[in-house]
Amino acid sequence: MKQKILILGAGFAGMWAALSAARLTSMHQRSDIDIVVLAPQPELRVRPRFYEQKVETLVSPLLPLFNVTGVKFVQGEAQRIDAEAKCVWYRNAQNESTVEHYDRLVLATGSHLRRDLVKGAAEHAFDLDQLETALRLEQHINQLGQQPDGPARDTVVVCGGGFTGIEVATELPHRLRQILGEGSAPRVIVVERGDVIGGRWSEELRDVIRQACDELGVEWRLGAEIAEVNEQGILLAEGELIESNTVIWTVGVQANGLTEQLAAQRDAQGRLHVNEFLQVPGYDDIFATGDVARAATDDKGNVALMTCQHAIMLGRFVGHNAACSLLNLEPLTYRQVNYVTCLDLGNWGAVYSEGWEQEVKLTRGEAKKLKLSITSELIYPPKADRQIAFETADPLAAFV
Repeated sequence: MKQKILILGAGFAGMWAALSAARLTSMHQRSDIDIVVLAPQPELRVRPRFYEQKVETLVSPLLPLFNVTGVKFVQGEAQRIDAEAKCVWYRNAQNESTVEHYDRLVLATGSHLRRDLVKGAAEHAFDLDQLETALRLEQHINQLGQQPDGPARDTVVVCGGGFTGIEVATELPHRLRQILGEGSAPRVIVVERGDVIGGRWSEELRDVIRQACDELGVEWRLGAEIAEVNEQGILLAEGELIESNTVIWTVGVQANGLTEQLAAQRDAQGRLHVNEFLQVPGYDDIFATGDVARAATDDKGNVALMTCQHAIMLGRFVGHNAACSLLNLEPLTYRQVNYVTCLDLGNWGAVYSEGWEQEVKLTRGEAKKLKLSITSELIYPPKADRQIAFETADPLAAFV
């Protein structure tokens, strides 16, 4: 009887986990181990680019790649993990509840935004969290020119000044002028509860972001608490109403709720603590990766972030190690010492830094060229070629 590695999720971590596991089982000529991906769609949705235009094109089909590498795909949404029976209950494409058994389970179900943190955010704010919601925002922005002229039409409020907030905020001034007319004066306002721009980054990186925002005309409201999002815009805790028909919510990232079904330690974002092999302590047959895993990247106390940069390598390591546990091979310790930041800053350009100290190496056009290379090539799946796919799925292959 065949053994099975069941991978929940087809995002960056899930896709690479499948390819890495398939690579190792193929190397050892083990046709008695199935690699199965369970996910709502057989496609990689390139979420880091959802702030861009033409969101509907930011999808990469996975079936051709899975077919040439021997990975099986099951369409459905995981709902319940039964760790004792070693199975996952899921809702299939026909909306029926059914079950998939496993010998090894890999959680790669990603994360989502919490829209219940502020009154009215779920009802009145847009977001870039999923393909469908990003499409809704893009369609709304494209139709702003059809709305009555006024401050609410011409003002976009971005809630949160993190990575996503900055990228969408700096993208919008040029796009809004294209839609509203070059003579228009659109406002883009970032509302941030912290006291400085980019508070978790280095001073050098913050200075670049501040300069880009100043030149683009992006405004910041620092130390601001949002009390409510409503039909008029946002109401700040101090009582001020900022009128806006376009409020974009970017804060409150949380790991997928399946992590709550395991009796294991989780962090404030719901991520499962994992060991150096990406196993969930207390469950020898369950691994976690990507946005659902709190994993040490090195021996200096750094922890993987909820970004595709870390998800890709976490996926490669976890797939390899899940296969190792069935092949009775020594697993690899997950390490990702190199860390870079490449932040898109709209028409101004971009900024690229290296190391956890975030030393700025490139800015403006040079950094923009690198950013485009990363987002249009590096983070995409390999071509549907078995040899190329397996070479790139090697966890020890160079990445960044």
